[in-house]
Amino acid sequence: MSKASDLAKRVLLGRALRSAQQREQLLPKRIALPVFASDALSSVAYAPQEILITLGIAGVAAYHYTPWVAAAVVIVLLTVVASYRQNVRAYTSGGGDFEVATENLGGNWGVVVASALLVDYVLTVAVSISSAVDNLGSFVGLVREHQVGSAIVLVLLITVLNLRGLKESGIAFAIPTYLFMFAIFSMLIWGFGRLAMGAELKAETAHLEVHGAEMGLGGFALIFLLMRAFASGSAALTGVEAISNGVPAFRKPKGRNAATTLLALGVIAVTMFSGVTALAYVTGAKFADPSHDSTLVDPATGKDVSEQDPVIAQVAHTVFSNFTPMFGFITLMTALILVLAANTAYNGFPVLGSVLAQNRYLPRQLHTRGDRLAYSNGIIILATAAGLLIYAYGADVSRLIQLYIVGVFVSFTVSQTGMVRHWNRLLRTVTDPAARREMRRSRAINAFGLVMTGTVLIVVLVTKFTHGAYIVCIAMPVLFLLMKAIRKHYDRVAEELVPSGEDVALPARNHGIVLVSQIHKPTLRALAYARATRPSTLEAVSVAVDAKASRRLQEEWDALDVPVPLKILDSPFREITRPVLNYVKSVRRKSPRDVVTVFIPEYVVGHWWEQLLHNQSALRLKGRLLFVPGVMVTSVAWQLHSSDRLKSRPEPPAPGASRRPPRQQEGARPDDGIVSERE
Repeated sequence: MSKASDLAKRVLLGRALRSAQQREQLLPKRIALPVFASDALSSVAYAPQEILITLGIAGVAAYHYTPWVAAAVVIVLLTVVASYRQNVRAYTSGGGDFEVATENLGGNWGVVVASALLVDYVLTVAVSISSAVDNLGSFVGLVREHQVGSAIVLVLLITVLNLRGLKESGIAFAIPTYLFMFAIFSMLIWGFGRLAMGAELKAETAHLEVHGAEMGLGGFALIFLLMRAFASGSAALTGVEAISNGVPAFRKPKGRNAATTLLALGVIAVTMFSGVTALAYVTGAKFADPSHDSTLVDPATGKDVSEQDPVIAQVAHTVFSNFTPMFGFITLMTALILVLAANTAYNGFPVLGSVLAQNRYLPRQLHTRGDRLAYSNGIIILATAAGLLIYAYGADVSRLIQLYIVGVFVSFTVSQTGMVRHWNRLLRTVTDPAARREMRRSRAINAFGLVMTGTVLIVVLVTKFTHGAYIVCIAMPVLFLLMKAIRKHYDRVAEELVPSGEDVALPARNHGIVLVSQIHKPTLRALAYARATRPSTLEAVSVAVDAKASRRLQEEWDALDVPVPLKILDSPFREITRPVLNYVKSVRRKSPRDVVTVFIPEYVVGHWWEQLLHNQSALRLKGRLLFVPGVMVTSVAWQLHSSDRLKSRPEPPAPGASRRPPRQQEGARPDDGIVSERE
């Protein structure tokens, strides 16, 4: 890494941290709450609106069902929060639903949960960022004109903040999240206070009519529509599971602190969602989306006026009609929280990826921490996948939202099934009456959670499948098969590498071959090193690409009196790699129990462009020789003067390595070796 790129990395990410500093990066509850809660809390900005959009398909009369749909969402949300409080106490390693499913239901169910969560985390980033850009676009015209580009820039910004480390990103996200909470609770208190004082609050859309494609629905069709509205409103539950995957980020006692934070999240989320939905219903706020078969019509003119502010903005404008600055503050905080909501996925996805990598379901590079003790590789993969999704869907929230929440309810349902089995297993071994009562209570909570989340999953699949959820239903099995294939590969390699008795047997002889192109210092050093290893036999090998050059090489070799025989291989087609390979294989065939060591002189250069001018034949040969059994390849380095500028430079830690402060490297001793007295 060049000094310029290393400097840029340090400016963006900060100095590298020692592994011992990991404890300093753990989060107290006051920071963990905004870090893990931003996704669930941000749903206030779109979950009530999604309910109104869906109900609007049946016309304004269906709006009367809003409180009942919202109440059903609240019941499920409280159930999930109560259920996951049992999860985080029992499992604190950060595996969350994956660990619960794997330990209690088997490896395949664990991979099912993992694939569902990974897909959902990517969608969380894509939906949250796209929604934020959509809100910002109503205030900043430039953002609306470049919606996709703006969304990708925001993804990059959050990525950099998370690459700087958990503690710093937590502090960066804590203040805006608490300001958003203050803004929403202020709106609820002020709004309900004005209503209690007798004020008549009417939203700017209260006088408009909602025209839907299926007005006057009844019977089963109406029930199906209510189920679809409930499924859309269930977006309020996304993000709840993030705490179970982020337990390692908490300070000790991790399980208790995570459970307390989860309880606070549940209370705050339920209060905000219920309050905003209630104010929207009482003030008569309406919202429609023509792409979802509903429109807003002005009864006075008969014109389509569907281009309205988001529901939360309408409520804020109505409540603070006598105090405009507060309305502006709420809209600003809402846009900001939608950006920060993606941070929940940035804390959940990398930790889950690390756990999966540790269990050999994902590449091992995802298991290690980066410079700043964050799981850098997982963060980068998440950002890349979300960016591609945003680009593919044009940052369109209405299209992305249809893919949402399927994955998270799959993980909810499987996790609760696993927890029920977990308590059943413990109850068979524990005899203490008090402990058994506590376990039965936890089992009852998780069993109720299983029934509720399983029901919601069926509703979501039935009502959203044809509206885009089928894509997730394809992506999850693909990811499942990919992780199973990775695990199968790692298992096969591990089995292949198990030591056996014959692995420690010494080879009969070591036949050394030094590759020679011409006589110069790198060649003489390679010969000296090869002799120092004391092989059973040693010879130099060259390829006769040019007959005159080969004769000249032989003459110089004889004149120099090198104490190593030179063998020149014929190459009628002017190839280098194939004659060497054929010769090495022939040596192996003559003595299968021997080891052949090939010594290759190689230049060490100081500039990237010099690498293009040197070592190409050596690289090709090494690449092919690696596949020949019983052959060892040794590179004998020769440092060109251009490499001197790199000798005293501290070596930065490699990505994903265990972090230590870079040390000053000592230069190699200047020992060229002697191959003959005449040298």
